[in-house]
Amino acid sequence: MSASTATSPTPSLYPILLMMIAMVSMPSGAALAKSLFPMVGAQGTAALRLLFSALMLLAYFRPWRVRLTPSGWRVVLAYGLSLGMMNLLFYMSLRTIPLGIAVALEFTGPLTVALLSSRRFADFCWIILAAVGILLLIPRGAEVHTLDPTGMLLALGAGLCWALYIVFGRRAGLHHGTQTVALASTVATVVVLPFGFAQAGTGLFALEVLPWALGVAVLSSALPYALEITVLSRIPVRVFGTLLSLEPVFAAFSGMLFLRETLSLTQWAAIVAIVAASIGITVGNRQPAKARPKSKR
Repeated sequence: MSASTATSPTPSLYPILLMMIAMVSMPSGAALAKSLFPMVGAQGTAALRLLFSALMLLAYFRPWRVRLTPSGWRVVLAYGLSLGMMNLLFYMSLRTIPLGIAVALEFTGPLTVALLSSRRFADFCWIILAAVGILLLIPRGAEVHTLDPTGMLLALGAGLCWALYIVFGRRAGLHHGTQTVALASTVATVVVLPFGFAQAGTGLFALEVLPWALGVAVLSSALPYALEITVLSRIPVRVFGTLLSLEPVFAAFSGMLFLRETLSLTQWAAIVAIVAASIGITVGNRQPAKARPKSKR
């Protein structure tokens, strides 16, 4: 979802507090989503989260008022496809790797976009630090059974889709307005629903599942969307991006608190390296920029 560039010269405590709430809400929604896996699977959970999110966004933005050209529809379709696959691959990665590690690996997507849009030598140093963090997450020796390679590849795939989501989402938002996020969410739902049905069948819409699925959509989409839009009107985009870089740490703590997931010191060091690289690129990139679309986990 695109938003206008913030113009406030100095952030106050209030928007930072709102941003912290949004960052707690997002991984909490992912932790709640993981608790749905035994009932409808990762694919079913992704489908339900996208379905409820799309319904809320459609009601709010009413995108049927937007008139798109054929080229505009192509961008929206690419936007929606990347959004759907990002969510699907991320939830599938959570089946076998901890939440904090999944978020850290997925975060390489926007980190790569930031790198490719920069020509500063310092940013290439930060990306090396991020690469070191990723290498630290790769199991070695006796640790080979601690992390599932397939889960890690799925999280990296989600990161690639996040990068495409940013590119296509920015293009759609700049030319066709914020209503396109509702259209893209609808496309994402159509793409992922067949995977959900294949996993859970008609149990996807069991009455005992729907309240939890709605909670996932609210925590992962509705609440953080609303808070981040409010924050972006009050603080510079650069500060917003720096705060957002702390998301893998919040995800790791959510995994520990809600899912009883533990990380080794090496894995914590890897997450810190990826976070530091993202903060470094964000702080170093001081040029005015449009706010990036949000990731909806």
